[in-house]
Amino acid sequence: MTLLDTHIWVRWFQMDPSLPAACQDYLREHLSEGFYVSLISCWEVAKLVQIGRLNLPLPTLKWIRGALLRPGVELVELTPEIAVEATQLPKPFHRDPADEIIVATARVRNVPLLTLDRKILAYPHVRIADTKSPGPKSANGADKS
Repeated sequence: MTLLDTHIWVRWFQMDPSLPAACQDYLREHLSEGFYVSLISCWEVAKLVQIGRLNLPLPTLKWIRGALLRPGVELVELTPEIAVEATQLPKPFHRDPADEIIVATARVRNVPLLTLDRKILAYPHVRIADTKSPGPKSANGADKS
């Protein structure tokens, strides 16, 4: 399993051509293993729609439900362990609560995170999905699009 950052999940479900080919390849190659989506990503999508930074082709709740039904996708609820881990991430980490929860989810679940977020990619305390070769890696190296 791999945890998808919110922007990856949205672009993948929307078949957004701006999703880098390396990410598309990774998603295709790892589909049989499945992907986690954090509950906070549902909130983040709704918030982005609310503030006008994301336009969806369907009402928000209907879009989220459909995106969670995509084969291979599993919703990860916010657990007490994830909530506590999000407040105790090794320093330094930026203060975006959604990113804290997403990183904490990857750490608690012990899975790689597929992201293009530069701040998360620069954070050495989370496994980043390796889009250059099969399997997870520890080193960071992609750019946010």
